[in-house]
Amino acid sequence: MTLIFFNSPERQILRAVYKKNLFYPFLSSFLREMGKIISIANQKGGVGKTTTAINLACSLAVLDYKTLLIDCDPQANTTTGNGFDLRNIQLSVYDCLVNDTPIDKVILETETPNLFLLPSHLDLVGAEIELINHPNREKKLLQVLSEVKDQYEFIIIDCSPSLGLITVNALTASDSVIIPVQCEFFALEGLGKLLNTIKIVQSRLNQHLAIEGILMTMYDGRLRLSNQVVEEVKNHFDDSVFHTIIHRNTRLGEAPSLGKPVLMYDADSTGAMNYLNLAKEILQRNDMTHIRNAEKL
Repeated sequence: MTLIFFNSPERQILRAVYKKNLFYPFLSSFLREMGKIISIANQKGGVGKTTTAINLACSLAVLDYKTLLIDCDPQANTTTGNGFDLRNIQLSVYDCLVNDTPIDKVILETETPNLFLLPSHLDLVGAEIELINHPNREKKLLQVLSEVKDQYEFIIIDCSPSLGLITVNALTASDSVIIPVQCEFFALEGLGKLLNTIKIVQSRLNQHLAIEGILMTMYDGRLRLSNQVVEEVKNHFDDSVFHTIIHRNTRLGEAPSLGKPVLMYDADSTGAMNYLNLAKEILQRNDMTHIRNAEKL
């Protein structure tokens, strides 16, 4: 059975982009000297971007990689999901972008060892308007991160569900992007626009930007539809799809209400294991871990 969303006009765009090598399934040939910067992006809401950003960053930190998590969404769910009360946030990524506040004065230490947070705030909504006349406005975040990128092994950026200036800033500053795709009927709705934005950023602002991989989220093995979506996506994007799949899991949904990554809430849960496996897979793809071939995912 072929799913309808692959028969949409976007299908030709997706296949054309794939053939032009926008996807790089193994990125070990290019790593920036001072740590790897990965954006989590998809303009479609509710696909698991913030959940992935929080839990991937935590998993990398637990695996002993010093990690900075950046909340670039005005909703600030990544900030509250790490236990911070927005009423107590004095400085945020907004201040770094608009007011040129030094980033080291804004970064917060989380309860997870090796994990640090650049928080967000509702003020970020107005940043796009305030930066509109700024020279090199698309590279503002890149300039901000240049001050600290040599201090971290990974920098994970949670993007807002839009393709606005802040998201473009995140893509311009990144080495690669992870695209979460929900295992639902309209999974790839609008993905063509995101890929087109990535192509534009790649050609005009950041020629090194690559796609780290497509991450299937909210998978329910009991549903035929979930299995069909995964099969179709893998058929079209092959090795660009992560082997790791994020399953629907109650603990993943409960953890943010307690202000904790799922690994700090229930380390034995399916969600925690999924994101640990994702972190290990990313390390393996980038030749950043010493694991015997027989033990690789």
